[in-house]
Amino acid sequence: MKYRSTRGGMSPLLFSDILLEGLAPDGGLALPETLPQVSAEQLEAWRKLDYASLATEVLGLFIDDIPREDLNRLTQAAYAPGVFDSPDVVPLKPLYGKTSLLGLSQGPTLAFKDMAMQFLGQVFEYVLTKRGTTLNIVGATSGDTGSAAEYALRGKKGVAVFMLSPHGRMSDFQRAQMYSLQDPNIHNLAVKGVFDECQDIVKALAGDLEFKSAYRLGAVNSINWARIAAQIVYYFWGWLRATSGPGQKVSFAVPTGNFGNILSGHLAREMGLPVAKLVLATNENNVLEEFFRTGVYRPRSAAQTHATSSPSMDISRASNFERFVFDLVGRDAGKVAQLWKQLEQQGEFDLSELKPQLESRYGFIAGVSTHQDRLKTIRSVYDETGVLIDPHTADAVKVAAEHADPDTPMLVLETALPVKFADTIREATGQIAPVPAHLQDLPSLPQRVQVMACDASLVKDYIRQHAEI
Repeated sequence: MKYRSTRGGMSPLLFSDILLEGLAPDGGLALPETLPQVSAEQLEAWRKLDYASLATEVLGLFIDDIPREDLNRLTQAAYAPGVFDSPDVVPLKPLYGKTSLLGLSQGPTLAFKDMAMQFLGQVFEYVLTKRGTTLNIVGATSGDTGSAAEYALRGKKGVAVFMLSPHGRMSDFQRAQMYSLQDPNIHNLAVKGVFDECQDIVKALAGDLEFKSAYRLGAVNSINWARIAAQIVYYFWGWLRATSGPGQKVSFAVPTGNFGNILSGHLAREMGLPVAKLVLATNENNVLEEFFRTGVYRPRSAAQTHATSSPSMDISRASNFERFVFDLVGRDAGKVAQLWKQLEQQGEFDLSELKPQLESRYGFIAGVSTHQDRLKTIRSVYDETGVLIDPHTADAVKVAAEHADPDTPMLVLETALPVKFADTIREATGQIAPVPAHLQDLPSLPQRVQVMACDASLVKDYIRQHAEI
């Protein structure tokens, strides 16, 4: 299998090449030339597999250039006993009726990002060792990507991580998780701006092809296809746990910021997974909800991006949305390039003529949740079930309830454990979110972070001084 860019300006590449490449040279994102299809018979044969073995099967559909036995060794290491708190890796947690949580927060950093990052940590080291080279990862985080990437890549041979985060825009727990790491290959850069501006710097550096080549820059955000592919696995896993036979449909509700998580669900559906609805939940930064409601994509400026109590979704320009638009316009790379040029020049584009397809063809439904909605949902779920959920998961539970079908299982993708957002949990319930035993002393650990102005040239200077060459 080979990969092309959503904008058409990249020669076909193998998985290992795009793994190290990140953003395509033309500014687009890598996607498979053709999407593999999974039959009902294959799905039923996968029911008996554990999570690591299922990951081998699903990822093996996208990876031709890593031998199957090596890929299986990588997935077994990524999802080994002890890495995740649950023996199932991803447990199904019933809430009420046919609504359950897909437990994606059992990993080292207590967030769904661990699901893909643990695999990336293994496959980066494998490919770099095979090629005898090094890589400098440059990423942006609104809260959970940073810690998940850093915990997965700390101490890995040949890899340095430069993670940009919006200064003062994450929870105390999220900051402590990242900034307390002392590994010499981990570098935290707190940028005086919002997440979108951090992401813009990452894309600017990736677009400077001379600098990218000289310092061997790679990506760990969901612009990297390997992140998306690894996330597809848990949609299949959730379906296999929520159904008992072939053809049964399941809906998924997904808290959505950068569109990577729900994109993986879209791709799983396109591969043949029986999915009824993909319920997209946003917070007050509802650019994506507006698109699915109107067909107009109108990102907001940094000044217009709200700081909310579900901060990992405080995003107005969703990088992975481009991959979905590629499908929406008939996989026409020229059209995608034209739309993103228009977006750059005019600040928006209008695909309202394709709006009927969003639900009828692709199964998307969208909704918004506010701070008061989050508090109410956290409180009601806790009172009714005894289950404590984080604010992002609450956004999805709230929107899922508006689109629930009594005959169809609804799986809400859990974002993180509540302890990462302790202030909101206390406001909603009056309770103190439980802290896992191994993280009790996290707030008291020394922190190492470099605060800097929102300036790509300053980030470049820092990378020049600290890069793995």
